[in-house]
Amino acid sequence: MIQTWAMLVDAYRELNAKKLFWITLILSGMVVTAFAMVGLTDKGIKVLVWDIPVPMFNKSMIEPATFYKLIFSNLGIGFWLSWGATILALISTAGIFPDFVSSGSIELTLSKPISRLRLFLTKYATGLLFVTLQVGVFSLASFMIIGIRGGAWIPKVFLAVPIVVLFFSYLFCICTLVGLVTRSTIAALLVTVLLWLFFFGLNATDAVFVQLRENSTLREKSIATRVENLEKRATGRILEKRQAAVDVDPSATPAADAPVTREDLEAENRLLPAQWKKLADERESVATWTKWSRIFYSIKTPLPKTAETIDVLQRVLISESEMSKFRAPGDDDEVAIGEQDEVRVSGREIRQSTERAMKSRSLNWVIGTSVGFELVILSIAGWVFCRRDF
Repeated sequence: MIQTWAMLVDAYRELNAKKLFWITLILSGMVVTAFAMVGLTDKGIKVLVWDIPVPMFNKSMIEPATFYKLIFSNLGIGFWLSWGATILALISTAGIFPDFVSSGSIELTLSKPISRLRLFLTKYATGLLFVTLQVGVFSLASFMIIGIRGGAWIPKVFLAVPIVVLFFSYLFCICTLVGLVTRSTIAALLVTVLLWLFFFGLNATDAVFVQLRENSTLREKSIATRVENLEKRATGRILEKRQAAVDVDPSATPAADAPVTREDLEAENRLLPAQWKKLADERESVATWTKWSRIFYSIKTPLPKTAETIDVLQRVLISESEMSKFRAPGDDDEVAIGEQDEVRVSGREIRQSTERAMKSRSLNWVIGTSVGFELVILSIAGWVFCRRDF
């Protein structure tokens, strides 16, 4: 335990000696300061002394606490910490294992009474220390800003620390394995960034297919409702005509009791065949997008969910009732994806349906399978470290 603590202390001292650590910390401070400069007014937002009219952001549309939570989760975490600070963290930590196994320091370290696996895990933990300190300071500053400016003290803000560190660990385990195999910092950094972009692209494609599926589902429901109403009205008119025929000629009773067929409906309403075809086409479209959504879901399952892990923070931080009050411009505009016809669904319906579909994916799937991927990669890296002859 003493050796482990000593290595963590050495890692902290090494971080203090790196300019990149302090540059990242200063940039995080600047981001938080930028948050503090923005405030809500009755007509929009206020940046220092400048008032900017924004219909979607004002005190009548959204509460100050919710406003600052949105800024924190979407810009602070979703943009700065999960992109800008992560890139700087990867640059700073990518050389931990390549430098360690390439220099003469590993022989000296291995001569001490500490197992290789314990040494490997401790070095891995020191790499996560960079992000832990950065996110911890950023979350503390954001907690103060939301409390002072938004009037709400929200301890859940500190959940950003484990969530962002977990997100970074998905990437750092890849960086560690490649660094051990190649002993090259540049190769480790390059492969990690390329795979990160691949995960991002895969997630974006999956989100597009989910949106297309939900849009087709909403269109299919709209067309099905219309067809049902047309069929009911046509059936009513057919039954009325049959009853009138019975009143004139009682011998027509058997024909009046016959079930209404598809041909009867078509003869009564010439618009129904086109609507039936449109409904069949839309159901086929739903089946197609559902198939592709399942394919990408299956592909994503064994891989780390970088974007969805970050989105977990918004699930916890902002409630459904708070999000329902927020309405972006164009949300209620009727749009259609695909063939332009009279079938329309609002952008708000599509957005809410897509969000529900994405949030229906359990935390066990989002985090559990991602951690499983990390454990597999980390096990391989640990095996390489323990078996390699240095």
